[in-house]
Amino acid sequence: MNLLNPVKQPNDFFATNNFLMKSIKKSPRNRTITLSKIELEKYSKRLLDLKEKASVRDVINKTIHQDLFKAADLLPGNFVDLLIIDPPYNLSRTFNTNSFKERSVDDYAAWIESFIIKLRRILKTNASIYFCGDWHTSISIPLILQKYFIIQNRITWEREKGRGAKRNWKNSSEDIWFCTVSKKFIFNTKQVKLNRKVIAPYRDSNGKPKDWQSSKKGNFRLTHPSNIWNDISIPFWSMPENTEHSTQKPEKLLAKIILASSKKGQVVLDPFLGSGTTSVVAKKLGRKYVGVESDRYYACLAEKRLDLAEKDKSIQGYEFGVFWERNTMPVSIKTTRNKQKGQQS
Repeated sequence: MNLLNPVKQPNDFFATNNFLMKSIKKSPRNRTITLSKIELEKYSKRLLDLKEKASVRDVINKTIHQDLFKAADLLPGNFVDLLIIDPPYNLSRTFNTNSFKERSVDDYAAWIESFIIKLRRILKTNASIYFCGDWHTSISIPLILQKYFIIQNRITWEREKGRGAKRNWKNSSEDIWFCTVSKKFIFNTKQVKLNRKVIAPYRDSNGKPKDWQSSKKGNFRLTHPSNIWNDISIPFWSMPENTEHSTQKPEKLLAKIILASSKKGQVVLDPFLGSGTTSVVAKKLGRKYVGVESDRYYACLAEKRLDLAEKDKSIQGYEFGVFWERNTMPVSIKTTRNKQKGQQS
């Protein structure tokens, strides 16, 4: 059973790939990561195609270019600390060389279960699982997750982009279901606190700030993370992390998950890697990574981004161990970051 239906392509994939055929001249401010034909050939050589049962050493820090159902059976068991699943949502959509068709709630649930069964054995007993979906997809997700894991929470994050609707509410949020294999799991609260701007700064009897700090940019309070995330910016053309993948997740979003539910040196696996955000952020944060992606172009994009992460480990909206709300990061921190980049180049 294939996860996605392949879109019919001419024989010469590299010459006829949808993205390679584009001849639109980019604006100087457009920082979208793309691939040339030469880069496709270069990065294709790095991709892993499992032929037999693999060891942990075989797959660590690799991008596997393969159908998940084939790859999952060949992955080693009990080696993943954090599993991040961002599958095609229950919508009819094309992803470069693959397509997905909307199905009933029950059929979509059955589809989820068909790969969860295979992925369950690769998890450690204290592993965490994060499963992404939109409101419609989320009708099916918990029906399956509760059968195999302990559901700990549902995160809702604001996707500030989105088309308006005349006969419905604008769809501008997505869900992430947080689960664990057992009651013993990692959760690093201190590493995912959010610096919020203080609207009404209270002071104690001595006139000193009460639970907040003052800066040149304004007054801020370091707050505990909640299951409502409204500080995320969707990647767009002027951001250095942006790619041509239509459903790319922000690096900041993955950073929250990886920092909260893993430690440095642990293994993070993404079975629907796309353009590589999970692997890239895992690398930037000192984790080991494994990604599975069935589309060659996206898999190569992931490899290029992993190369770029060697020189630039910054994550937009996350500076010096603190997450910031959109458009609130102090100028002093931005200046320090730019100086550091200048010294490295």
